[in-house]
Amino acid sequence: QVQLVESGGGLVQNGGSLRLSCAASGDINRMAWYRQAPGKERELVAAITSGGSTNYADSVKGRFTISRDNARNTVYLQMNSLKPEDTAVYYCQSIRRGITSWGQGTQVTVSS
Repeated sequence: QVQLVESGGGLVQNGGSLRLSCAASGDINRMAWYRQAPGKERELVAAITSGGSTNYADSVKGRFTISRDNARNTVYLQMNSLKPEDTAVYYCQSIRRGITSWGQGTQVTVSS
C-alpha cells in the first residue's frame, strides 16, 4: 500500500489561493483529491490519470488545477478564487494495482 502525506492546507480569506501537495511513498498511477466538509459526504474534487488526463467537480472547474510530478511521486492541487464553501478536509487518494490508499487529510478553511 502506498503511503500518502498531504500538506499545504491552512486558513485563507475569501478569494485567496492555496496549493496542496500529496507526496507518495512509491510510484503513482491514478491520483485524486477528495474533500469532506462537516456533516457532508466525501466528494471528488479532481482526478488525474497516469497519462495526465484530468477531470474536475463542476463546483471547482476553472478555479482548481490538479497536476503531477512523476519524478517526485507527488500530486498537487492549485486552488484559486477560494470560497467559504470550499472549506473542508482535503484528502489525497491513490489507486495503484487495484489498491486504494488515502492520506490523513489536510484542513482548508476559507474565511468570508
